Amino acid sequence: MAEPMLSLVVPVYNVAPYLRQCLDSLLALTRPADEIIETIEIIAVDDGSTDGCPAILAEYAAKAPQIRVIRQENGGLSAARNTGMAHAGGRYLAFVDSDDFVAPQMYGRLLAMAQADDLDIALCNADYHFEGREADRPIYADAQNVGDTGIIAGAEWLRRRLREKRLMHMVWMHLYRRDFLLRHRFSFVPRLVHEDVIWTTRALLLAERVRYDPAPLYRYRIPLRTFDAEQNRKRLEAIIASSVVNARTLVGLADSETRDAEIEKLLRWQAVDGAFSIFHKIGKLPDRRWQDARWREISADGLFPLLWRNAVNWRQKRRIARNYLRALLAGGWRV
Repeated sequence: MAEPMLSLVVPVYNVAPYLRQCLDSLLALTRPADEIIETIEIIAVDDGSTDGCPAILAEYAAKAPQIRVIRQENGGLSAARNTGMAHAGGRYLAFVDSDDFVAPQMYGRLLAMAQADDLDIALCNADYHFEGREADRPIYADAQNVGDTGIIAGAEWLRRRLREKRLMHMVWMHLYRRDFLLRHRFSFVPRLVHEDVIWTTRALLLAERVRYDPAPLYRYRIPLRTFDAEQNRKRLEAIIASSVVNARTLVGLADSETRDAEIEKLLRWQAVDGAFSIFHKIGKLPDRRWQDARWREISADGLFPLLWRNAVNWRQKRRIARNYLRALLAGGWRV
């Protein structure tokens, strides 16, 4: 196969009911003029699946030469994406979650825009897909500042979306020029949940040329999921730990932002606003003992002073103060 124009990195883990629809949508990709995209590689990274995914991947790889399967021990979504990037050879690169699917014109449309405008990142909209339980709806549905942007700096898109308090970080809404990612040594933090937050914020700060297409081209599946108490606890604790990391990293990005006072302030707002999910998730833990332990942990870790220093208004400070008192009541006396 010729050197690919586009590499699609597809991390796969125990999504057998959805995987065929995902792969079929990628194999049906077209350009705007309905010409099949020939120079494409689909790198499916099987992250230690224990269901029917390995058999499905083998079946599709046998009939579609553009699909390459890499199998590794389970390391999480970030590790699988990093593996896919390491094996990618395309001029452009995008990520697809294996329980989602895409519109046939998605990457042809984004590629055409990226090439014509010499973009670092081409951005698009997406639909929440509810599997028929309710009508699909676009992720960016607000009326302001979500039309075609024309060519702008990534920091300008970041500014506009944070002003509106509506920045979606999901990397699968983006097409990247791969040498942009290589030049800035992008990688995902292994085992971090909500790993897109830091990646996307940093990418937008660094990108000199981006453009947003408001068409919803990606279908983000919202399946019905149930968890037992132990699964729910582990899931919530992973989100709590990762949200602490994200808050600290966003503060670091704000501290290093010396070019633009407004963006610095917006980054601090984002760091504190995202950290509020920590308090919410602690309250959702299924046992009071686990809740109290997490309050003590984030208190000892110095999270409250960090958030207080970076709060940009009294509304944020009031929320921090309320949760500070909750931590004290839980025994977090080292706040």
